[in-house]
Parts: sequence; C-alpha cells; structure tokens
Amino acid sequence: MRSFSSLAVSLLLALVLSACGVSSGSDATAPSGDGVAVDLDFTSTTVAGEPFEGSDLAGKPTVLWFWAPWCSTCRTQEPTVSKLAEEYGDDVNVVGIGSQDTAEAIEAFAAETSSEIVQLTDPDGEVWRHLEVTTVSSYLVLDAEGDQVERGSLSNDELTDLVAELAG
Repeated sequence: MRSFSSLAVSLLLALVLSACGVSSGSDATAPSGDGVAVDLDFTSTTVAGEPFEGSDLAGKPTVLWFWAPWCSTCRTQEPTVSKLAEEYGDDVNVVGIGSQDTAEAIEAFAAETSSEIVQLTDPDGEVWRHLEVTTVSSYLVLDAEGDQVERGSLSNDELTDLVAELAG
C-alpha cells in the first residue's frame, strides 16, 4: 500500500509540474548557470502602457525579476533591486515582471520601486510562461550574449555580487 501511495504522489506531482509550464528536463526554479541561450523573442507592456520588446535586452547583461504585489519576499527584495538598477542601470538591464494579480495591483507595487527598473505588467503570466518561470519570487540573470547565468531564488547579497561581476 505504501508503494502505491508513493507512486500516486509522484504521478500527481508530475501532473502539477507539467500543468505549471515546467518543461521536461528543466527545473525553472532551480539555480543554474548552464549558459543556455534564453529566448528573448517576447513582447509585453510596461506599467506606463508602453510596448516592450524582449529582444531589446540583447547586448547587455540582464536581470529579470519575477514578482507579485502580494509577495512579502518580493517586498524585501525591492530595495536591493532598486539600488542595483540605480547603480548599474547603464551597464545592466534591470527588468521587473509583475504577475499573479490584477494590472492595477501590479502598477501600484511598481510605483513603489525605482524608476530605473523597467517594470512590465504581466497579469496573465504570458511572459512568465514564455521564460518558463513558475515561482514567485525568482530571478533570471543573463549575460550580454543572452545566455543564462543564474535562474531561481537568490539572496540579496548573491544578486548584488552577480550584478557587480556582470557589470565589470
């Protein structure tokens, strides 16, 4: 009976993960610096209502910060992400991608962040799905060639050190 329960739990977990958009062979929330090229062919809208092209990020290291307005971890990360955008904004793209709430709630939280962070509103999670992100709060850090340097959860110190390194 115990092995049947274990099998049932494993199958249920596999079903849940596949429904969340995690592709087979990758864990979208686990940190890894595998150097895989990230598909930046996506469009979105900034919280100011301007069109945004992911392909415009090419040629510069990039921090993509995936957050939700109700996320307490995201709120504690905001001062660090804002500081990094202000300090390294000329050398590193810093883009916040708010989701998992209404556009109004996303816009309200984005208004509390540095104006140096490009903030996208993604209430339906289209950009999150495109970039295979399933967990709030997460980072996707890319080098100037658009290759993945880090993915997943990072401490404020880890993110700060990584951005300083990428900025040169």
